[in-house]
Amino acid sequence: MRRAPCIGQPLLVIVALAALVDRGIAAECTPTSAPIETDRPDVTNSSVVVPVGSFQQENGINLSRPNNSVAFDGTNTRLRVGVAPCLEVLVDLPTYVTSFGRGVASGFTNVVPAVKWQISPIPEKFDLSATVGLGLPTGAAVVAGSGLQPYVQFPWSLDIGGGWAITGMVTNFFTPADPINRYANQSTFVIERQFGERAFLFAEYVGYFPIVGGTRQLFNSGGGYRITKTQQIDFHLGVGLNPNAPAYIFGIGYSFRLDELFGLPR
Repeated sequence: MRRAPCIGQPLLVIVALAALVDRGIAAECTPTSAPIETDRPDVTNSSVVVPVGSFQQENGINLSRPNNSVAFDGTNTRLRVGVAPCLEVLVDLPTYVTSFGRGVASGFTNVVPAVKWQISPIPEKFDLSATVGLGLPTGAAVVAGSGLQPYVQFPWSLDIGGGWAITGMVTNFFTPADPINRYANQSTFVIERQFGERAFLFAEYVGYFPIVGGTRQLFNSGGGYRITKTQQIDFHLGVGLNPNAPAYIFGIGYSFRLDELFGLPR
């Protein structure tokens, strides 16, 4: 049996150390004065949460070429709500996947609720979050798999100055109902360049490592532009690095944030 690589273990050590840091350091986390930070267009999610009392909606569509076919999926919608300092709840709504050829199943993905906690040891310099989510079996089994599908995720970012940052994410997926492959690790690494508060570009490596079967590796790149402090448009273009990955994937998206809702304290 093939073992998943241990690429995520160093970050798990970081998580353990960060949990020992005084909670007061990150008491503010994300203020409403901060520009919108999204979990797209790269695969790597933001290492920070949305502000307390804010609602954020992120949307996108993708066109890809897996298995010598052409597939479309959309909308990729994530809803995020800041419910307490450094804490948000989020949910991924069902996305419809359809194919313009053979080799890709069509249908809806699952509803996936989650909770995200920002545990940054050095806010705005080194940010770290932990997300725990659960895929509910609401979608088509041929697309999303069967049964409950929990995951644990750790996105992080390090500001290296001059508008440059390195970011990454380790995600552990569990599929107890799958008789063959009950665990997979996804690891990402990103180099990002910010241009003021308006625009950014990135280059990203994405690796998906199941216990059984071949890995999928992708090079992804793209960027975004903030139309306003709370609105963003974005794009990304990825190319597969091995035969198991899609030959290409192209996507565009739009996200927005509404602040100071629900009467929650800032």
